[in-house]
Amino acid sequence: MRGLENFGRVRLSANFYMRDFLYSEIADFHGIPNVPDDPDLAISAGRQLCQELLEPLQATFGRVAVRGSYRSAAVNGFGNANGMNCARNDTSAAYHIWDRRDGKGRMGAAACIVIPWFADRYAEGADWRGLAWWIHDHLPYSHLQFFPKLAAFNIQWHEKPLRRIDSFIQPRGCLTKPGMPNQTASHAKWYRGFPTLQGV
Repeated sequence: MRGLENFGRVRLSANFYMRDFLYSEIADFHGIPNVPDDPDLAISAGRQLCQELLEPLQATFGRVAVRGSYRSAAVNGFGNANGMNCARNDTSAAYHIWDRRDGKGRMGAAACIVIPWFADRYAEGADWRGLAWWIHDHLPYSHLQFFPKLAAFNIQWHEKPLRRIDSFIQPRGCLTKPGMPNQTASHAKWYRGFPTLQGV
C-alpha cells in the first residue's frame, strides 16, 4: 500500500501526477488492482503524454478532465473478456496499458479526456472536427478517437506517431490518416475562434 501511495505521488508534468490516471471503474467495481507490472515504463510513457499533449491542451483551453487512462494488463484483459469496451491487451499495449510496449517494442500512453471549454460548445452544436483538426495542426499526437458523450476523446502519445483520427460521432469512422489528402491540407477554417496554442 505504501508503494502504491508513493507511485501515485510521482509527478508526470507541471500539473499532472500519476494518481490522476489510476482510477478505473472496472478495477474499482470488480476489485482488480490497477497497478503496473513495470512502474518505470508507465512513468516514462505517462510523462510524455502529459508533457507533450495534456499540458499544452490545459494551458490553451483550461482544465483537462481525465475520464479514464492507465489500465493494468489484468484490468484491461478483464474488460476485454467481459465486453466492457476494452481492446485486446496486445492492441492496448502502448495505449491504455502504459507499462507494455507495442509489438515493435515502442512506448506509448493514452488517456480519455474531456475539455470542458469545448464540451460546452459541443453541447450547443459545435462540430467535434473543429477540436480534432486543432489538435492535428498543433500537437504531436499519435491517435485521437472521439465519443458522443461530452465530446470525450482518447488521445495517445507514441514514440512513432500514427497521426490518425477516428470517431464514433457523426460522421463516424476515420477522419484522417497518413495517405489521405486531408492529412496535410489547411484546416484553419474548422477552428476559427479557438484560442492560440499555449504552453509550448
